[in-house]
Parts: sequence; structure tokens; C-alpha cells
Amino acid sequence: MKIVVIGSTGQLGIDLMKALKHEHETIGLTHQDVEVTDYNSCQILKKHRPDVIINTAAFHKTDQCEEEPIKTFTVNAIGAKNVATTSREVGATTIFISTDYVFDGSKNEPYTEEDFPNPINTYGISKLAGELYTKQNPKHYIIRVASLFGVAGASGKGGNFIETMMAKAKKNETISVVDDMWMSPTYTKDAASTIKKIIEAKLPFGTYHATNQGYCTWFQFAQEIFKITNLNPTLTPIKTNQLQMKAKRPQFSALKSIKLPKYSIKMRDWKEALYDYLIEKGHISPK
Repeated sequence: MKIVVIGSTGQLGIDLMKALKHEHETIGLTHQDVEVTDYNSCQILKKHRPDVIINTAAFHKTDQCEEEPIKTFTVNAIGAKNVATTSREVGATTIFISTDYVFDGSKNEPYTEEDFPNPINTYGISKLAGELYTKQNPKHYIIRVASLFGVAGASGKGGNFIETMMAKAKKNETISVVDDMWMSPTYTKDAASTIKKIIEAKLPFGTYHATNQGYCTWFQFAQEIFKITNLNPTLTPIKTNQLQMKAKRPQFSALKSIKLPKYSIKMRDWKEALYDYLIEKGHISPK
């Protein structure tokens, strides 16, 4: 298949390129190559005549999204619309990468593909709008991921949570992490592998959750990082309201898939994924 990855140098984009390039003709487009907010710029997609277009482009600085709602919607919603429209015009399948933040967090157990979205911040609302625009192309997959960590680090965020924790620990800083916000940590390498399987198996079009199994609080995630790396910094649990963030966050936004296991696609536990990530980054040696 011929597959275009928009945002090919981002944290997930890099792992998608690695996962797909050996068996598919894979074309990576960066922000310099295509501006998803501009329909005319998206015409470059037609030149490649792809079978599949994966749109990882996003504005995801959650607090900044509250301050810049127009920019947020332009990238996450209008950008999704432009990609879906262009995909439909060339007969390509659109894959839109969405988020756990389309849910409000009040369920207190993992959200499945059957749960009704109800976002509580600008970022989540814009991504839900992006989902709805993506559905305008009948040939679509909406892949919801969460709390991503990948070797490349998040573009625009400078690294990821794990690298932040490791840096603070090595400087002997006192570390405070929220212990009342639950999520599904997800290795971009595993998410990319799952997306590849969805494409290759030609699963029914629709929405799928692609996160590592299990869930934890950010504090528990930090604890596991330090346990595996044998670091012992001063780690203190705090409450979300102590951070005074601009954007409301869902308190419990863990995801699980009830659809993928029906097709024998299962993602491993987040702790196993974290262990492999720490090896890949050179933080620990393989046993």
C-alpha cells in the first residue's frame, strides 16, 4: 500500500514511519511539506495518490489551547476536515489520531469505543470536532490514543513525561506529581504497530482505542519509572487543583478497546511497554 504520514517527525509519526516503511511505500510529510489548516496546501496529498493518509498533526498543549481556541480549532478540526476532504477526493482512507480527552472523566473506569464523548476542555472539544469532520470521509479510522511516550519525544512539548522525571531525578530535585488523575500510558511504538495491524487487516471503518493495557495515576507512573531505573528521588503526591492549570482535565480518562480483541489485536500492559522504552532510550540495560 502507499501510505502518507502527516507529521512524520513527531513522536508518533516517527514510530509510524518505522513500523510501515518495510512493507509499504511510505511517504512522510512534515509541517514544512503540508499545512493541514490550508485546503490548497493539502492538494500535495493528491500528487502522491495514496491508499491511506494518516493525520497525526495536532495542536496539543492543553493549557495553551484554552488561550488560543482559534488556533486550536484551525489545526485540530479544520485541519482534520481538509485532510478528510482531500482523502475522499482521491479515494484514500483517512486515519485521524484522536485522544482520551474527548471524554469528561466521570465514568471512573476505562472508556471504550462505545462510550459517548463529552470533552471538558478546548483541546478535547477541538479533537472531537476533528473526529466528526473525519467521518465525512466514509473510509476512515479514528484512533484514540493517550498519554503518549516515544523515543522521539513530543514535538512542541520538548521530550515527554518519562524524560522529565529522569532529568529531575538525576538533578536530585524534589518531584511533585498528581495522584488523582488516572490515564493509560501508551508507548508510541506499540500504538504505531497497532495502527499498522488495523490497516493491513482492513478492519471495518470506525473508531478504535489503541492504548497500552491497564491504567495508573501520573504519580504511580513516576513510581514505576523510578522502580525500574533504580532511582530514588524525593517523590511527593499532589492534587490536580494544586497545579492551577488553565484547562480542566478529565479525572479518569483511561481507555480500553473492546473492538480490537475481536480481531485478535491486543496491546501489552503499560508496565512492559515502559520497560522496553527505558531500554530503547538507554536508561537501563536489558536483563
